[in-house]
Amino acid sequence: MVFRPVEFIWEIAAKEVARMIENRIRIAPGTVAHADTEKNKLVVEFAIPGAPTDTIDLKLLPDSVHLTAPARDIEYVAALSLAWPVKPDKAEAIYANGLLRIEVPFKDPMEDAVKVVIKAGGAETKTKLIEA
Repeated sequence: MVFRPVEFIWEIAAKEVARMIENRIRIAPGTVAHADTEKNKLVVEFAIPGAPTDTIDLKLLPDSVHLTAPARDIEYVAALSLAWPVKPDKAEAIYANGLLRIEVPFKDPMEDAVKVVIKAGGAETKTKLIEA
C-alpha cells in the first residue's frame, strides 16, 4: 500500500468540514420588514455578515419568506409569514456589506378576480307600495 500524504490531508480536511457543518449554531439574523407605500412594495432586510453570496438560499412564496445562509461556524435561518400577499417572481435582492435587501411588489387583491356574468332571472320582480 502506497502512502499518499496529499490524499490523506484532503480526507482529514473533508471530515473536519463535514463536522463543522453539522455543528453549526443556527441563529436568527437581525431582520427589518416594512411596506414602502410609495412604491407598493414590501422591503425585507436581513443582517447576515460573513455569509458568502453563493451560499445564501432565499425562497419567496406569495405569503412567506424563507432564508438560510451559512457563515463560518453559524447558520442564519429565518422564516417570515407575510400579512399581505406578494409577487415572488418580481422580487429583487441585493447583498452588500453583510446586508441582504429584498424588494418585492405587493399583489393586488383583485388581480386574480374573475368577473361573473349575471343573468336575468325568469320571474319579474314587481314593486308593491305599502301605505303607512
